[in-house]
Amino acid sequence: MDYYDILGVNRSANADEIKQAYRRLAKQHHPDKGGDTKKFQEIQSAYDVLGDESKRSEYDRPKNSFHQNPGGFHFHAGPSGFEAFFGQNSPFGDIFGFHRPPSNQTVQMQTSISLEDAFYGKELLASVTLPSGREQTVNISVPKGIHEGTTLKLTGMGDDSHPGLPRGDMLLSIHIQDHAIFKRQGDDLICECPVNCVDAMIGGTVTVTSIDGKRIDVNVPPETQHDTVLVVSGYGMPNFNHPVHRGRLLLKIKVKIPKLTNDQKNLLRNLNIQ
Repeated sequence: MDYYDILGVNRSANADEIKQAYRRLAKQHHPDKGGDTKKFQEIQSAYDVLGDESKRSEYDRPKNSFHQNPGGFHFHAGPSGFEAFFGQNSPFGDIFGFHRPPSNQTVQMQTSISLEDAFYGKELLASVTLPSGREQTVNISVPKGIHEGTTLKLTGMGDDSHPGLPRGDMLLSIHIQDHAIFKRQGDDLICECPVNCVDAMIGGTVTVTSIDGKRIDVNVPPETQHDTVLVVSGYGMPNFNHPVHRGRLLLKIKVKIPKLTNDQKNLLRNLNIQ
């Protein structure tokens, strides 16, 4: 029977409607309340799929390309029969504090990389102790242009405690360390650029170094004010989705005022600059 029919909802039902239908039917057909065990298990199986966004998406594919192993979940009786029938996706689990049925868990990890690592990309080698107790070595490719907080998913590299079930996934959250010179803003890099006050007044050239070590000569226009931002295209971070494209290098001008002798001060006064 169709899972939507089992829960009595339309295929367009949202997550809240599916959960409400499941709660109502679970209470109605629970074996501890005189309900039919087979019917209750059908309801649980339907909610296990429709209550999970990714499983539901697979189930809804044309020609029903989603396949569920009916023996994939084994329910274990606990202190009462009530515990046995509430599964991994059940909204009652967090209410009554029951244990989940056997399932291979998603393993979550995090790591810190430098801004240069995010620029060039990086190959990481991690030694992970899985929930099963097995030691696993994992090669992880961090792509160019990755952003702070991005989570990389390694499908099927997680928990393997239960051999009869598909392996869990591994999720790696990326933290990018602060940089001494550059501040990231999307694909752009911002840095302060000291400029001599004379060059700021009459114009000049300043040489800066990009994150990949290239030296760039940048023209400073006459009458450039303090905190003016000069834009240098193509010297920022690689775009995460299109690494051949790079962001901008934004130079925040910091006008340097040198120490002056009395003669120099008098000369400036005589110039009467307004």
